[in-house]
Amino acid sequence: MKTILATLAGVTLVAANLQAQIIAQWTFEESGSAYNTPVTANSIGGIAPEIGAGFASGFHASSAASWSSPVGNGSAESLSVNNWAVGDYWQFEVSTLGYQGIRFSFDQTSSSTGPRDFRLAYSTDGSTFTGFATYSVLANAAPNAWTSGAYNPLHTYSFDLSSVTAIDNSPNVYLRLIADSTVSAGGGTVGTGGTDRVDNVTVSVVPEPATLALLGLGLGGLAIARRRD
Repeated sequence: MKTILATLAGVTLVAANLQAQIIAQWTFEESGSAYNTPVTANSIGGIAPEIGAGFASGFHASSAASWSSPVGNGSAESLSVNNWAVGDYWQFEVSTLGYQGIRFSFDQTSSSTGPRDFRLAYSTDGSTFTGFATYSVLANAAPNAWTSGAYNPLHTYSFDLSSVTAIDNSPNVYLRLIADSTVSAGGGTVGTGGTDRVDNVTVSVVPEPATLALLGLGLGGLAIARRRD
């Protein structure tokens, strides 16, 4: 009986560890308000993640873009910028060498005059991008405004990219969040002062089905053994 319980505890621990393995995560808490990164009139780059390795960046066609670090989704800071146009983007670069079954999640919101519609695209060369999905963000307004003391899951977006084998085991994977229309989060038209911000950006690994199946068989076997006791 003790052996069965000890084994079950071990399987439970393995299951917990299989939930997600983080490749890279940006919370924008350690970079400070200036981010200590190369900033030009229309771009920012070289932001290292707090976990793992990689680079976060952003590009705007407008030279009037202003990058800042306002409050995050349940944290002190995020990464934000104004002057959005269709085609402007956030970008996150990582290596997936040794990994397959990629998942990408992040928190994102816009001011009422910031962009509403975005497109997630991926690339392995940083030049040719393939669209994966489109989505719309909520306005950063009551009762769903971001605060440093409370995380709001309504602003979290998660995409399972395990079907995209092109980004498995690759030295360079680029994930872009691209502004896709002129409609604002408030339902009007995107304004020059309208902002969009991102936080808690995570690239992780989805457990392989074979591993989960093996784990399930292990649990089933334990259940049978327990009934025979």
